[in-house]
Amino acid sequence: MLNRRNFMAVCSSFGLAGTLFPGALLALAQGKEKITPAMIEQAAAIADVPIPADDRKMMLGMLDENVKSYETIYQLHMPNSVQPAFIFDPYPGAAPYEPLGREMHISRAPTPRGVPKNVEDVAFRSVRELAELVRRRKVSSTALTEMYLARLKRYDPMLHFVITLTEERALAQARETDRDIAAGKYRGPLHGLPWGAKDLLAVKGYRTTWGAMPYKDQVIDEDATVVKRLDAAGAVLVAKLTLGALAEGDVWFGGITRNPWNPAQGSSGSSAGPASATAAGCVAFSIGSETLGSISSPSTRCGCTGLRPTFGHVPRTGAMALSWSMDKLGPICRAVEDCAMVLEAIYGPDGQDRTVQHAGFHWDAHLDWRKFRVGYLKSEFAFDPEKLAARLSRFTHLTDEERESLLAQAKYDSRFNQAALDKLHEMGVEMSPVEIPKDPFDAMLTILNAEAAATFDELTRTGRDKLLVSQGPEAWPNTFRVARLIPAVEYIQAMRARFLALEAVDKAFGGFDVIVAPTGGEQLTVTNLTGHPALIMPNGFRGPDAPPAPKPGKSGVIESNYGGPGTPVSITFLAPLYGEAKLLAFGRAYQNATKFQLKHPKI
Repeated sequence: MLNRRNFMAVCSSFGLAGTLFPGALLALAQGKEKITPAMIEQAAAIADVPIPADDRKMMLGMLDENVKSYETIYQLHMPNSVQPAFIFDPYPGAAPYEPLGREMHISRAPTPRGVPKNVEDVAFRSVRELAELVRRRKVSSTALTEMYLARLKRYDPMLHFVITLTEERALAQARETDRDIAAGKYRGPLHGLPWGAKDLLAVKGYRTTWGAMPYKDQVIDEDATVVKRLDAAGAVLVAKLTLGALAEGDVWFGGITRNPWNPAQGSSGSSAGPASATAAGCVAFSIGSETLGSISSPSTRCGCTGLRPTFGHVPRTGAMALSWSMDKLGPICRAVEDCAMVLEAIYGPDGQDRTVQHAGFHWDAHLDWRKFRVGYLKSEFAFDPEKLAARLSRFTHLTDEERESLLAQAKYDSRFNQAALDKLHEMGVEMSPVEIPKDPFDAMLTILNAEAAATFDELTRTGRDKLLVSQGPEAWPNTFRVARLIPAVEYIQAMRARFLALEAVDKAFGGFDVIVAPTGGEQLTVTNLTGHPALIMPNGFRGPDAPPAPKPGKSGVIESNYGGPGTPVSITFLAPLYGEAKLLAFGRAYQNATKFQLKHPKI
């Protein structure tokens, strides 16, 4: 049998490791005794690199040489936590970072509603409200923790959002919190508040499953940096919540996490559990992650307020890596200021994640948002049925009925985007049109696929990818296999194109403090590649006249956040890199004007 590593080394000696991905040829040769010139020709066609017949013959004599370099690398069995020896930094350096260390200024304490007769009456209150109740000792941390643990247990059979309850840890933390607060040792607005972690964050003494069957019993003997920082802020971890397997979708090894507004529908992903549990009033807040929509999509579907921070703002140490140059951690909450207070606790360098910059974040609830320069993505707000119909026509397996249904749903939802612009005008906001540069952003997703395939290389090579629940054409196992045929040169070319895109988007966003955009669409891919922060907020609820939700199992090729009558829609605000302070202040003003965040599902 051909030795894979020997073959790769031989290809390197011909200068082909970067142009003809050796895995392409190896894939053709599996189960064969020897590689033939015909196999080399086929592999060259996959890589789009011509190799003359004489050169193909010349390669054959060297392919069985025992070259050990690649074998040595594989024998390292590098864990997921090992970073590559390069650092992605989206910041153009046009202006200095905000300095670290300024004091946070939260909003004035809310008007007290009195001591709740039943602690469960506060299940859906914001972090700011809960913080005041705990600070003033109207509700104990232990009582809150026991209440949220009880709700997690009660609603998990319906919503499937829990992988592991951290009950023993949580109750010990809560009791310590109550003793500290009684002694006057109050740490701040997160002190004593129960929260949930997406189960890609390592917590010492508990499983960290990544939502995937091959890792369902994995225990990582450390706490992720974000967990340590929330511990230091006094927050109480009550559960490790679901994520789609290896951060894809809402399907994990225990089933499908559900949307509290419509339990027949999945909660979307991959931060499926954090969004579902937060929306269902089962935690005070949660931490999710996003590589390409994994905070945005479930926050939209579940009616949460989600913040995807600037790439390089929050350390990912102790979190599962999927794409080193695209992964971000951020809060999923019920209100904008909740996100601000959580970000304040988790951002900044930790000395281990080398992508994290010395850029400050200073929450000030009193910033005058009326002075902000605001843009809006004009073309993204225009509903174009012909353009959408052309896109849907590419999915040949869709029935005419499914296409018509998707068009009707998109047309119905477009009214909420226009309503957001109208509301901003009513608030006195003047907006200037902005357009996204015409760079080939979709083509740059080669970067994500290549990095993800490298991250889970051993899973693919050992065949353990077959243990993952999802095995379709769009699922990770097939994506990882296809990505092994991406030439190294093409990955680097995509990164070079990304650099041009960084410059173009920075120029387009220049001069604005906030940019208003529909959730989803092209901006989602663009801003995830460029690392810009995004704030996703509920923006209304579909009425009884809304088209019905898609039937389970239908239209699966197109990820849709449409949930039918009574379900939430969202709007997204964007900002320049490290512009979270103004982004959140503006979002809070919009939320105070609309109050959509106060509505919660009847479960």
